[in-house]
Amino acid sequence: MKIKRGIAGVLCLTAIAGSLLFTGGGSDESAKSSGGIHLVSREDGSGTREAFSEITKVLEKNGDEKNDRTSKDAIIQNSTETVMSTVSTDKDAIGYISLGSLNDSVKALNINGAKADEENVKNGQYKLSRPFLLAYKDKLNDKSQDFMDFVLSNEGQEIVKNNGYVSVDAKAKFTSKKPKGDLLISGSTSITPLMEKLVEAYETKNPDLNINIQSNGSSAGITDAKNGAADIAMSSRNLKDSEKLESQAIAIDGITVIVNKENKLENITMENLAELYMGNINDWTKLEEK
Repeated sequence: MKIKRGIAGVLCLTAIAGSLLFTGGGSDESAKSSGGIHLVSREDGSGTREAFSEITKVLEKNGDEKNDRTSKDAIIQNSTETVMSTVSTDKDAIGYISLGSLNDSVKALNINGAKADEENVKNGQYKLSRPFLLAYKDKLNDKSQDFMDFVLSNEGQEIVKNNGYVSVDAKAKFTSKKPKGDLLISGSTSITPLMEKLVEAYETKNPDLNINIQSNGSSAGITDAKNGAADIAMSSRNLKDSEKLESQAIAIDGITVIVNKENKLENITMENLAELYMGNINDWTKLEEK
């Protein structure tokens, strides 16, 4: 299995360096909160951004027209990893990532009092959630079908659950038909960590299929699948009718709102989250007053 992450590694280093400069390199003086909120958002074309904006209503809809009202002051990052690295090194930053990617370098906020965890995503108490989709053009080929059958099997869905996501209805026990050749899966940086685990497990069943993962964002993956450059797209947002691809949900994921571990905030309402990302709340004291 090969994983191509494009410029994500460079962006990660850039984000860390930039955040250290922003906070004065971690000196005692910089540890004092300035009060100003530093918004961190994903890029246009990110499935996580579109799902987050739609659920919080930062994305305004008027018929077929959509207006993403994310503040122009937001720091834009191109991957889950760079959002986390930015927030972990900037005490005034806030961002959002896939629940399955959450680690102890940052702190997750409750939304409307509900903790971001598998149980609350499954029972609907945690409202910031979206499906993880695998999308393809017209019909799955033999290689793609064999891999999809594994992902949706009992074993595949157990991997989904073990990695902090909500599983979908599992099908029967998997038996590979042993297709050979190459398979390219392209798309969402949020789905990539889960996909790595699924591919690793699948390759123990069928080592003759060489699966490569291109981690380049939902919209890029969808374009790759439409153009025939990839066999399967990973999308962390719902597909548009105009994209004309078939899709299959493989997991349900929470979108976790994260802050620096030094931040004292524990909970935020969905309304305040939207106001914050539209730039109407711009320091922590005003947020706490609302």
